[in-house]
Amino acid sequence: MSGGNPFHRLAPFIKEFIYRNRWETLREAQVDACRVLFDTPNHLLIASGTASGKTEAAFFPALTTLHESPSTSVGILYLAPLKALINDQFARLNDLLREGNIPVWHWHGDVPQADKTKLMQNPSGVLQITPESLEGLLMNRPNAIPALFHDLRYIIVDEVHAFMGADRGIQVLSQLARISRMAGCYPRRIGLSATLSDYASVTSWLAAGTRQAVEVSAPQGGRKLRLSIEHFSFPDARDEVQAEQLEQAKQAYYGFVYDHTHLKKALIFTNSRTDAEEAILEMRRIAAKREERDIFHVHHGSISAMLREEAEAALRQGPGPAVAAATLTLELGIDLGELERVVQLGAPYSCASFVQRLGRSGRREDAASEMIFVTPEEEDEEAQLPARMPWALLRAIAVIELYVREKWVEPLQVRKLPTGLLYHQTMSILKSMGEAEPEDLKEAVLSLPSFKGIEDSDYEAFMEYMYAMGHIEKMDEGGLIVGLGGEKIVNNFRFYAVFKDDEEHVVYNGTEEIGSITTVPPPGYCFTLAGKLWKVEEVDNRHKAVYVKGSRGKVDTLWLGAGGDVHTRIMDKIRSVLGATDLYPYLAPSAAARLERARRLAKESGLLERSVLPAGGDSMFILPWAGSRQFRTLERMLKNNLRDRMGLRSIVPMEPYYMVVAGRADAETLEREIMAETFDIQDPIALLKADEAPYLGKYDEFIPHDLLRKAFSLDGLDVDGLREILKHWQRPRT
Repeated sequence: MSGGNPFHRLAPFIKEFIYRNRWETLREAQVDACRVLFDTPNHLLIASGTASGKTEAAFFPALTTLHESPSTSVGILYLAPLKALINDQFARLNDLLREGNIPVWHWHGDVPQADKTKLMQNPSGVLQITPESLEGLLMNRPNAIPALFHDLRYIIVDEVHAFMGADRGIQVLSQLARISRMAGCYPRRIGLSATLSDYASVTSWLAAGTRQAVEVSAPQGGRKLRLSIEHFSFPDARDEVQAEQLEQAKQAYYGFVYDHTHLKKALIFTNSRTDAEEAILEMRRIAAKREERDIFHVHHGSISAMLREEAEAALRQGPGPAVAAATLTLELGIDLGELERVVQLGAPYSCASFVQRLGRSGRREDAASEMIFVTPEEEDEEAQLPARMPWALLRAIAVIELYVREKWVEPLQVRKLPTGLLYHQTMSILKSMGEAEPEDLKEAVLSLPSFKGIEDSDYEAFMEYMYAMGHIEKMDEGGLIVGLGGEKIVNNFRFYAVFKDDEEHVVYNGTEEIGSITTVPPPGYCFTLAGKLWKVEEVDNRHKAVYVKGSRGKVDTLWLGAGGDVHTRIMDKIRSVLGATDLYPYLAPSAAARLERARRLAKESGLLERSVLPAGGDSMFILPWAGSRQFRTLERMLKNNLRDRMGLRSIVPMEPYYMVVAGRADAETLEREIMAETFDIQDPIALLKADEAPYLGKYDEFIPHDLLRKAFSLDGLDVDGLREILKHWQRPRT
């Protein structure tokens, strides 16, 4: 470790850590990070695969700086999207810093108040925190911010892709700007991510509101992949024979998942909490029937912290085997040790999600990342033509092909008019200031990076609406304070979060907390939670509590929610997969046979040649091959602009795959009118009804009608994207 290797520049306790762990060399990302952070004033983006040493790359040079020149406040602020990720990194950092005499603190809802008080009394070292807890600090303890952060040197944003393009990303950028302003500090920023391809927009996001450039370290690791796709068809049960076939098919499906996980340390990813619950319930039934051990866990946002930690510990530390079914709560970078296999039920909605989930396995040196897709399909030969396509199987192939062959991941989408965040940050800043002059509040809000594009007239209309609602009150002397209506909002702990969080009832078995549910069955009814069946004994609505006992009754779905958004590039890839003759080596025989049938049906039906197809009678199918946002734009145009003109009596969307419409028009005329109307639209707001102002975020209900309409036309619709898609509708017919 000599010559150009920066090992010799690291703090002694870090060198000792490297020796103790028997590392033979620093990894490429770690060498890059040392060069940028030691020798330049720039920010840094580290974009490399899971288990490539990103965390150490960020911390080694940053901690060395703190070791050589101790900070007189918190020196490193580490922001993460999940409490579990903070707890995981907290344990890792404690090990690293044991000899360095640099304290590491974590701060979220589960951290004892005594620990938080110690930090306030002696601000130092490393602080790990979620955006929600940081919001609470900025709002409720503004006078402590200078002492906490006046000598802040680095801000590390972990899993940066989880923030970008979402409301939480706007919240984070606002918080970083507020810290600099309140504490008079100008820390460097380090972003960490395993799932990036669009570096220009990411570096722009990371540097927002600062003057430094961002350097990118993106080592191209040659990770080995082992991928396969299995397919299971569930026949429609129209009679007793088919009902028996359906039961056998489901047994085969869950039996396959059980056989490929129960002897390993494995993760089963699902796209919903309900699917995770049902999968583990079935795994436990199979284990009981075979008289084998119950080694199964459930991990999602509605499971109690204790049970989630049990699942993490079983996967990370236990002797194994151990299996957990999870949603996106285990998709992000929690170190689960040496997982042997990842199983995906259905298909991820995005390449970004696929990459994250794939990266959970194969963390050992020279081990392959292994992922088995298991795509179930409710197959009905009498269903409408597009419903007979195996969409989940096709989506699985599309995300694999786009990432593995083309290294494509969804690009960052930045909100142009984040109205809900305008409300949130205005109220948060005013709460922290106590009282503010109108111009001072305006400057404090509109100088934040995400709000610089908001026009003065829109801001004035927004403030007038706030006064009228009583959320902001103007004093006789002219100063502004949080009004009575606003206090009810900002004084609720839910205000810290800018993502939608349904109010849930906590479920107790005796005194043990199991988790929480949004849909509460009446006493005597059963549901599943944490992979077990429960019977409701009592519902305490006042305290939002449900008391249960174990049961063997039927299962019910207790969470609301739809699937994720799909990008146009994925839909376009699905179309090309259907039209191609390529054989994919990762398809099991069942999946290959199902793809071949789908290709044959697509060719025979003309489904790939026409985007509007006759469906019998006065019905038609529309297959736009569009991503979710463009699909919704087309749907809105049909409903609001073309319905009456074209005599359409019904429009049924099956997002994002197809629509079924019925009415007087024939297919060719409707296709021609869709194209003419799309290319004729001057302003997307024309797609909204006069009284329509849809919400895009949690706080949009507090935004004036006209501003909401403008925001939705900019961020909820995509006319330009739809136009690009429609150009392909004009391809010559074969």
